[in-house]
Amino acid sequence: MLLLPQKSDQPSWVKEFRKAVKASTPKGWLVMQGKKESTRVQIRKDAKKIADITIPYAWKESDWPDSLMRIKAAAKAYEESGQKLDLKTCFNIAHTVSSETEIDWAGALVAFRKSKGKKVKDSNWENKYMPVLIDFKHEIIDGRRKYKKDSEGKKIPCSPSNIERLAKKYSNSKALCKAALKRWEQGTTQHRHMRLALYGFLRYCVEEQNFESIWMPPAVTSKDAVEEVKRIGYPLTDAQIIRLLDSFPIDDVGNKWRFAFQCMAVYGLRPEDLRHIHTRNGGQEIWSNYEKSKGGKKGNKTAPRRLYPLLVNDIDGPISWHLKEQLHICEQEGRSLIPPLGRDGEAAASCKTYLSRRKVWEAIKKEIAKEKQELTPYSFRHRYAYYGHNRPKADGSYRAPKQVADAMGHTLDTHLLSYSRFQTKDLASAFDETTLLVKTAA
Repeated sequence: MLLLPQKSDQPSWVKEFRKAVKASTPKGWLVMQGKKESTRVQIRKDAKKIADITIPYAWKESDWPDSLMRIKAAAKAYEESGQKLDLKTCFNIAHTVSSETEIDWAGALVAFRKSKGKKVKDSNWENKYMPVLIDFKHEIIDGRRKYKKDSEGKKIPCSPSNIERLAKKYSNSKALCKAALKRWEQGTTQHRHMRLALYGFLRYCVEEQNFESIWMPPAVTSKDAVEEVKRIGYPLTDAQIIRLLDSFPIDDVGNKWRFAFQCMAVYGLRPEDLRHIHTRNGGQEIWSNYEKSKGGKKGNKTAPRRLYPLLVNDIDGPISWHLKEQLHICEQEGRSLIPPLGRDGEAAASCKTYLSRRKVWEAIKKEIAKEKQELTPYSFRHRYAYYGHNRPKADGSYRAPKQVADAMGHTLDTHLLSYSRFQTKDLASAFDETTLLVKTAA
């Protein structure tokens, strides 16, 4: 009698294999290791062995998904015969069936895109789905483009896809997902986007397209969590902002970009906010209608908010660029002061492209890189947060964290997660830093 290995000695894939066999075959079907690392299948009834066969698959992790597919097909043939066929014949039938069956990954991918409809914009589909599902590495495969437009003008993938190629190679979701996601570092937001897209597609294939259960995505582990450590963005100083804006060309395009970055610095805007700023109450107020996803509950977005200025200062004091007045005049005249920002979601990239062409921007970037900090288009918004917490009001008091959070369109928790480092004021005086400076000067 063949003794099964103790549970404590079983690799995790053996447990998965046996669990899958138990869930997808009639009672009494067992799988175990045979001679020379082969795979054996037994049928038992009332604790007695009534059938036993060695199947042509190795007893190892890479082979068990294929073994499972053959076992399921054989079990189906066995049940359909009223349990009259012998096990060898059932596995021969299973081999014939599996050899003739092709999984329509391309069709499932087209159906998946259509199922998303207008809930997923073309820009999101291209940025958060196509890289992992379709793979841009090769523009032409088998003489055909990887995506085309349907009757409604939506981009849909063509066959074969990246997933189809990986599926043929790995034959189970765990191995497929590992291979498909290896290009993105675990713990990053980009890895999370790709994982959500891939897992959503595989779940759709099993639940809506009747794919085998082996294609159900694996469980999410702690390794998949996005790192909580936020990137430390550099807050531009007022002097750096003035120096940068003075380098912009004096023409229509340069003036529009100058206005955009002035607004980002003075009102603490995200790049995407630029599309949505407007005046209200006869030009007395400036607002942003940008609705940013809050994450968490689906569909929960930020509300429109009134914008409040923190003026940029030069050596003579606050500079009034009359941003609100400029915007109101252009609205009345039907003109736009905003530079081209690309499609929705691409404003930050457009700002980055323009800035990267400015020599002063690159010079500032090198300067702060020596201090191990990072310069990005959000550095204008970081400037607003820094001065919001550290520049006193006219009466000498400081703004409450909730006031700065509201002005920037944050919840307090989100704001504290990103900008708590700006809240501690005059920290050096609380320690011996100033004492050391005095002694050094003396």
